Amino acid sequence: MFKKTINSRLLLVCALAASVGLPIGFLSLAKVALLLGTLFILLHGNPPSAMPAVASKPLTAILIFVILAVFAASMAWTTGSQNEALNSLGKYGKLLIFPIFLVLIKSRKEALYALACFLTVQLFIVVSSWLLHLNLPVPWAVSRTAFLHNAVFSSYLDEGLMAAVFASLCWHLRTLVPGRFGKLLAIGAMLLALFDVFFILEGRSGHVVAIVLMSLAVMWELPKRYRVSVIIVPFILLLALYTTSPKVQTRLEIVKLELQTFSLEEQNGDDFSSSSGTRLFFWSRAVQSVAENPLFGSGIGSWSSEFNRIERLRNPSHRDIQPQGNPHQEYLQWGVQLGISGVLLLVALMASILRDTLAMDKVAARAAQSCLAALAMACMFNSSIYDALIGDFFCISIALLLAMGRFTPIQAKTPSLHD
Repeated sequence: MFKKTINSRLLLVCALAASVGLPIGFLSLAKVALLLGTLFILLHGNPPSAMPAVASKPLTAILIFVILAVFAASMAWTTGSQNEALNSLGKYGKLLIFPIFLVLIKSRKEALYALACFLTVQLFIVVSSWLLHLNLPVPWAVSRTAFLHNAVFSSYLDEGLMAAVFASLCWHLRTLVPGRFGKLLAIGAMLLALFDVFFILEGRSGHVVAIVLMSLAVMWELPKRYRVSVIIVPFILLLALYTTSPKVQTRLEIVKLELQTFSLEEQNGDDFSSSSGTRLFFWSRAVQSVAENPLFGSGIGSWSSEFNRIERLRNPSHRDIQPQGNPHQEYLQWGVQLGISGVLLLVALMASILRDTLAMDKVAARAAQSCLAALAMACMFNSSIYDALIGDFFCISIALLLAMGRFTPIQAKTPSLHD
């Protein structure tokens, strides 16, 4: 049975699913292999047999090609360099994971195998973070701040977001875990990840996303007539965490201090020294750029050049920021590059994914909708599609769930990773 299931298509998908969260070199190699393998399959395989997979859910796949075409067209008017434009287009190329997975994954069983690879690696990262916290040897931890922030391979910001989403997936997919104690193991992994987010890692984005996803989970477990009460759940969770988690309490206090410092620095014309201050400063300049070019934006890869241009008008001695930067907000990033239409395209992409989940079974739908909610929330504080690693994480997790949800689970039987 296993030999019949594993094939070149599935190996490509599983390799990519297992690489996300590991050192970026593994992810890069897996993406190159996926792209080359897909081209080979389409050119030398049987392309017509692959088409129904895309045709059954065309909107998201078609929209992604439209988005990439619009970004490519904007190279004609970008204010950034051609190198910046090409680099940015390559970063958004990760969106091709969606249509590629729809072509390569042919059954629910294949999607579940790939999802198992993905979740296993995420569990490995969470456990490794715990080991770092307990001062146990973790020779594979390569993050520059591994022993300071307990992040294993990347930053605590990325790993906090990934752990929050992983915890949510453990909860929603708990019935798919095989074995007598499968459901309990999934719940245990969920608790391990949540404690990692709130008590070990320091990423504020991870804290916010975890609270949102926990609130969604509570809402879905409530009877429909009581679901409106979920509005108060985030505040209850935040209050509980503020009183029990030193990490959450410290990070909230830092936000308050950073906002106060930002006001003083802005009044005095000083450089912004805090994470929150830098974000607010970047956001204000991004809004100004969008206001100046509301219809078509400044073109792909233009954020750094636009920021430098605006700052030089205010301060001729301004020192340019490095190219390939971003305003730490995905919606504004698309707005700077494509104007208001860019923001609408990003919202349309999320709405299209949501639309696809509505036709899926409850387990897959809730898992995918939770990942989508996490992405929508993370994009408010970071460029979570544009950025390497975390953007791949969201694309891979959501694409796997969409691929799984296309296939109806076996009836009269609880679906599992063996099905």
